Amino acid sequence: MAEGSFFKLRSIPMEDVRARAGLTGDSAALVQADTDIATAITRLDAAGLPGEAAKLVAHALPKRESVWWACMCARHTEPPDLPALDKAAISAAEAWVRGQTDEMRRDAFDKAQQANFGTPEAWAAVAAFWSGDSMSPLGQPKTPPAPHLTGTAVIGSVVLSAVRTYPERREDRMRRFLASGLEIANGGAGRMPHEELT
Repeated sequence: MAEGSFFKLRSIPMEDVRARAGLTGDSAALVQADTDIATAITRLDAAGLPGEAAKLVAHALPKRESVWWACMCARHTEPPDLPALDKAAISAAEAWVRGQTDEMRRDAFDKAQQANFGTPEAWAAVAAFWSGDSMSPLGQPKTPPAPHLTGTAVIGSVVLSAVRTYPERREDRMRRFLASGLEIANGGAGRMPHEELT
Protein backbone atom coordinates (compact mmCIF):
# COMPACT_ATOMS: atom_id res chain seq x y z
CA MET A 1 0.00 0.00 0.00
CA ALA A 2 1.22 3.51 -0.75
CA GLU A 3 2.91 5.45 2.02
CA GLY A 4 2.18 9.00 3.09
CA SER A 5 0.23 11.12 5.50
CA PHE A 6 -3.12 10.62 3.74
CA PHE A 7 -4.05 14.10 4.94
CA LYS A 8 -7.21 14.19 2.82
CA LEU A 9 -8.68 11.31 4.81
CA ARG A 10 -8.74 13.36 8.00
CA SER A 11 -11.64 15.73 7.38
CA ILE A 12 -14.26 13.34 8.78
CA PRO A 13 -13.98 11.52 12.14
CA MET A 14 -13.41 7.77 11.93
CA GLU A 15 -16.65 6.99 13.73
CA ASP A 16 -18.60 8.95 11.10
CA VAL A 17 -16.76 7.25 8.24
CA ARG A 18 -17.40 3.85 9.80
CA ALA A 19 -21.12 4.60 10.13
CA ARG A 20 -21.46 5.99 6.62
CA ALA A 21 -19.57 3.10 5.03
CA GLY A 22 -21.98 0.56 6.52
CA LEU A 23 -19.38 -2.09 7.30
CA THR A 24 -20.89 -5.24 8.80
CA GLY A 25 -19.82 -8.59 10.17
CA ASP A 26 -16.13 -9.46 10.10
CA SER A 27 -15.10 -6.25 8.33
CA ALA A 28 -16.79 -4.07 10.96
CA ALA A 29 -15.28 -6.10 13.80
CA LEU A 30 -11.82 -5.92 12.25
CA VAL A 31 -11.67 -2.12 12.36
CA GLN A 32 -13.93 -1.44 15.34
CA ALA A 33 -11.04 -0.31 17.54
CA ASP A 34 -9.22 1.70 14.85
CA THR A 35 -9.20 5.46 15.24
CA ASP A 36 -7.06 6.11 12.16
CA ILE A 37 -8.74 5.67 8.78
CA ALA A 38 -5.54 4.80 6.89
CA THR A 39 -4.82 2.05 9.44
CA ALA A 40 -8.32 0.64 9.01
CA ILE A 41 -7.99 0.69 5.21
CA THR A 42 -4.65 -1.13 5.42
CA ARG A 43 -6.06 -3.71 7.85
CA LEU A 44 -9.05 -4.50 5.63
CA ASP A 45 -6.91 -4.79 2.51
CA ALA A 46 -4.42 -7.07 4.28
CA ALA A 47 -7.33 -9.27 5.38
CA GLY A 48 -8.36 -9.78 1.76
CA LEU A 49 -11.23 -7.29 1.92
CA PRO A 50 -10.24 -4.59 -0.60
CA GLY A 51 -13.88 -3.87 -1.41
CA GLU A 52 -14.58 -3.07 2.22
CA ALA A 53 -11.45 -0.92 2.38
CA ALA A 54 -12.69 0.94 -0.70
CA LYS A 55 -15.89 1.82 1.15
CA LEU A 56 -13.82 3.66 3.75
CA VAL A 57 -11.92 5.54 1.04
CA ALA A 58 -15.16 6.59 -0.69
CA HIS A 59 -16.61 8.01 2.53
CA ALA A 60 -13.42 9.45 4.03
CA LEU A 61 -12.19 11.49 1.09
CA PRO A 62 -13.62 15.00 0.73
CA LYS A 63 -16.51 15.00 -1.74
CA ARG A 64 -14.63 16.58 -4.61
CA GLU A 65 -11.75 14.10 -4.31
CA SER A 66 -14.11 11.17 -3.83
CA VAL A 67 -15.98 11.98 -7.06
CA TRP A 68 -12.66 12.35 -8.86
CA TRP A 69 -11.62 8.91 -7.59
CA ALA A 70 -14.80 7.39 -9.01
CA CYS A 71 -13.98 9.01 -12.34
CA MET A 72 -10.42 7.64 -12.31
CA CYS A 73 -11.67 4.12 -11.62
CA ALA A 74 -14.23 4.37 -14.41
CA ARG A 75 -11.62 5.67 -16.83
CA HIS A 76 -9.33 2.75 -15.93
CA THR A 77 -11.79 0.09 -17.10
CA GLU A 78 -13.60 2.15 -19.75
CA PRO A 79 -14.37 -0.02 -22.79
CA PRO A 80 -13.49 1.24 -26.26
CA ASP A 81 -17.15 1.24 -27.25
CA LEU A 82 -18.38 3.29 -24.29
CA PRO A 83 -21.80 4.72 -25.25
CA ALA A 84 -22.05 8.44 -25.88
CA LEU A 85 -24.43 8.93 -22.94
CA ASP A 86 -21.88 7.46 -20.56
CA LYS A 87 -19.12 9.59 -22.05
CA ALA A 88 -21.28 12.62 -21.40
CA ALA A 89 -21.95 11.52 -17.81
CA ILE A 90 -18.30 11.08 -16.86
CA SER A 91 -17.34 14.30 -18.63
CA ALA A 92 -19.99 16.10 -16.60
CA ALA A 93 -18.72 14.57 -13.35
CA GLU A 94 -15.15 15.59 -14.15
CA ALA A 95 -16.32 19.08 -15.10
CA TRP A 96 -17.98 19.41 -11.69
CA VAL A 97 -14.75 18.34 -9.95
CA ARG A 98 -12.89 21.09 -11.80
CA GLY A 99 -15.51 23.83 -11.50
CA GLN A 100 -17.92 22.85 -8.71
CA THR A 101 -20.69 25.17 -9.80
CA ASP A 102 -24.32 24.36 -9.11
CA GLU A 103 -25.01 24.41 -12.84
CA MET A 104 -22.30 21.78 -13.41
CA ARG A 105 -23.64 19.68 -10.56
CA ARG A 106 -27.16 19.69 -11.96
CA ASP A 107 -25.86 18.98 -15.46
CA ALA A 108 -24.08 15.91 -14.07
CA PHE A 109 -27.36 14.61 -12.68
CA ASP A 110 -29.12 15.23 -15.99
CA LYS A 111 -26.43 13.23 -17.77
CA ALA A 112 -26.72 10.41 -15.20
CA GLN A 113 -30.47 10.26 -15.81
CA GLN A 114 -29.95 10.08 -19.56
CA ALA A 115 -27.54 7.18 -18.99
CA ASN A 116 -30.25 5.41 -16.93
CA PHE A 117 -28.14 5.21 -13.76
CA GLY A 118 -26.68 1.92 -14.94
CA THR A 119 -22.94 2.47 -15.30
CA PRO A 120 -19.86 3.63 -13.37
CA GLU A 121 -19.97 6.87 -15.32
CA ALA A 122 -23.59 7.56 -14.39
CA TRP A 123 -22.92 6.92 -10.69
CA ALA A 124 -19.87 9.18 -10.70
CA ALA A 125 -22.19 11.89 -12.06
CA VAL A 126 -24.79 11.13 -9.36
CA ALA A 127 -22.03 11.45 -6.76
CA ALA A 128 -21.24 14.92 -8.10
CA PHE A 129 -24.90 15.90 -7.82
CA TRP A 130 -25.20 14.58 -4.25
CA SER A 131 -22.15 16.64 -3.30
CA GLY A 132 -24.15 19.87 -3.40
CA ASP A 133 -26.43 21.60 -0.94
CA SER A 134 -29.79 20.54 -2.37
CA MET A 135 -31.45 17.74 -4.30
CA SER A 136 -34.54 19.87 -5.00
CA PRO A 137 -35.31 21.31 -8.43
CA LEU A 138 -34.23 24.89 -9.00
CA GLY A 139 -36.57 27.37 -7.36
CA GLN A 140 -37.81 24.89 -4.74
CA PRO A 141 -36.92 24.83 -1.03
CA LYS A 142 -33.57 23.18 -0.47
CA THR A 143 -33.42 19.49 0.40
CA PRO A 144 -29.84 18.74 1.50
CA PRO A 145 -28.51 15.29 0.56
CA ALA A 146 -27.79 13.03 3.53
CA PRO A 147 -24.06 13.09 4.42
CA HIS A 148 -23.45 9.52 3.28
CA LEU A 149 -24.94 9.83 -0.21
CA THR A 150 -21.85 11.05 -2.06
CA GLY A 151 -19.74 8.19 -0.73
CA THR A 152 -22.51 5.70 -1.45
CA ALA A 153 -22.69 6.80 -5.09
CA VAL A 154 -18.91 6.76 -5.35
CA ILE A 155 -18.56 3.21 -4.05
CA GLY A 156 -21.36 2.15 -6.39
CA SER A 157 -19.40 3.59 -9.30
CA VAL A 158 -16.13 2.03 -8.12
CA VAL A 159 -17.66 -1.44 -7.71
CA LEU A 160 -19.28 -1.26 -11.16
CA SER A 161 -15.89 -0.26 -12.60
CA ALA A 162 -14.28 -3.24 -10.87
CA VAL A 163 -16.62 -5.83 -12.37
CA ARG A 164 -17.29 -4.59 -15.87
CA THR A 165 -16.32 -6.72 -18.88
CA TYR A 166 -14.06 -9.01 -16.83
CA PRO A 167 -15.65 -9.54 -13.40
CA GLU A 168 -12.95 -12.07 -12.52
CA ARG A 169 -10.52 -9.13 -12.32
CA ARG A 170 -12.47 -7.54 -9.47
CA GLU A 171 -9.97 -8.17 -6.66
CA ASP A 172 -6.93 -7.01 -8.63
CA ARG A 173 -8.79 -3.95 -9.84
CA MET A 174 -9.94 -3.06 -6.33
CA ARG A 175 -6.35 -3.12 -5.14
CA ARG A 176 -5.32 -0.80 -7.96
CA PHE A 177 -8.29 1.40 -7.12
CA LEU A 178 -7.25 1.52 -3.46
CA ALA A 179 -3.75 2.65 -4.43
CA SER A 180 -5.31 5.33 -6.62
CA GLY A 181 -7.58 6.49 -3.80
CA LEU A 182 -4.69 6.71 -1.38
CA GLU A 183 -2.65 8.66 -3.90
CA ILE A 184 -5.54 11.13 -4.06
CA ALA A 185 -5.59 11.18 -0.24
CA ASN A 186 -1.95 12.29 -0.40
CA GLY A 187 -2.79 15.14 -2.78
CA GLY A 188 -2.07 13.30 -6.04
CA ALA A 189 -4.22 12.82 -9.13
CA GLY A 190 -4.84 9.09 -8.73
CA ARG A 191 -4.64 8.48 -12.46
CA MET A 192 -4.21 4.90 -13.66
CA PRO A 193 -3.20 3.72 -17.12
CA HIS A 194 -6.09 2.42 -19.16
CA GLU A 195 -6.55 -1.29 -18.57
CA GLU A 196 -6.07 -3.66 -21.46
CA LEU A 197 -9.50 -5.18 -22.01
CA THR A 198 -8.51 -7.92 -24.47
